[in-house]
Amino acid sequence: MSAALELLGEIRQSSERRPFEVLKLAEPLLNKGTIRQAGDEIWLVYEQVFLAALDEGQFDLAKSILDQLYRQFPGSQRVKRLYGLINEALSHPEEAQQLYKEMLAADETNVLAAKRQIAMLKASGDHALAIGELNTYLDTHSNDFEAWLELAHLYLGQHMYAQAAFCLEEVILQQPANHYFHLKYAELLYSMGSLDKALKEFLRVTELSTDNIRGSMA
Repeated sequence: MSAALELLGEIRQSSERRPFEVLKLAEPLLNKGTIRQAGDEIWLVYEQVFLAALDEGQFDLAKSILDQLYRQFPGSQRVKRLYGLINEALSHPEEAQQLYKEMLAADETNVLAAKRQIAMLKASGDHALAIGELNTYLDTHSNDFEAWLELAHLYLGQHMYAQAAFCLEEVILQQPANHYFHLKYAELLYSMGSLDKALKEFLRVTELSTDNIRGSMA
């Protein structure tokens, strides 16, 4: 596997978007066809590039990738969610909401649609309502570490650091070997003045990733 594909994989693992970097890494893979070296992960890479293209306003690229994903997975609810995302990006919120409502009507436990509705609340600036809806969602989907991570970010935006720390603890319980999450937690603890706990987490980061500069410097 190429170095670019490995870096894209690391970005996915960190749950960070970093769209500019993703597109820069993906461009030669797409142009030369070497994206096929991703093997079974090729569709995850396509989805990652699709999201980056939306973030960077490269809608023609996003549409092209979405066509490929639809041809491969025509009945996929995950792909249907991507159609909702592109409608959101193109400032068609009504169409996006309608898609999500249809998905939830067909299956009220549809996690993808529920999370997008919450994301639209966040995008509209109604963070308090988004926090409430996300807490309700987590009442029945407590094993969704990505939702806990999103809730942590929302709490941080509201300067609710203790609540954010609790959310990151839930993330780490479910993803104990991911050094990125330990690092986020360590940095938050440090900013809260919990220096002893922060130091333990920074040490855990260096145990899980010996070449992590931020963890080592701390």
